[in-house]
Amino acid sequence: MLILTVVMLVNHAFAGEKTKGGINWMTWDEVQVAMKKKPKKVLVDVYTDWCGWCKVMDKKTFAHPEVIKYLNENFYAVKFNAETKEEIMFMGKKYAFAREHSANMLAAQLMNGQMSYPTTIIMEENFANPQPVPGYMKVAQLEMILTYLNTGTYKTTKFDEYSKTFKPTWEEMAGSEPAKGAH
Repeated sequence: MLILTVVMLVNHAFAGEKTKGGINWMTWDEVQVAMKKKPKKVLVDVYTDWCGWCKVMDKKTFAHPEVIKYLNENFYAVKFNAETKEEIMFMGKKYAFAREHSANMLAAQLMNGQMSYPTTIIMEENFANPQPVPGYMKVAQLEMILTYLNTGTYKTTKFDEYSKTFKPTWEEMAGSEPAKGAH
């Protein structure tokens, strides 16, 4: 009985830690329901289980307090394993695993067939205009992209112009720099 109680307490503690203080990651089903109630922009973190830079981005970029706060307040966030074998129902269409991409067809479609991990995809409200951004992003890079798209600056200013004048305000946490020579 004591072992069962300890196991239940440990499981409960870990379940709470998964979302406590972190990004409110949603499933495709959850984000579609939420979008009907309150439209927001969507950030999709496309990853694979074997991707080292995906894990670094989880640990360093997506764990940053300012990133967490900004995403939770302004976006719906979906964590999407591109190599899932499960069918996904999205916008009334079923997406299955596609051998030619070694990934789910939804991932291939959102990434325009350019299968690279990690890839961050930003969509406007109601899942419009997906913008894939391939590669590992530091906190400042993600801040620049999120604020550019979320504030509507993209409607009046080209990204190259914006990036020249952008001043990051979210500081990297100590020890958040990737190893030298790593890409």
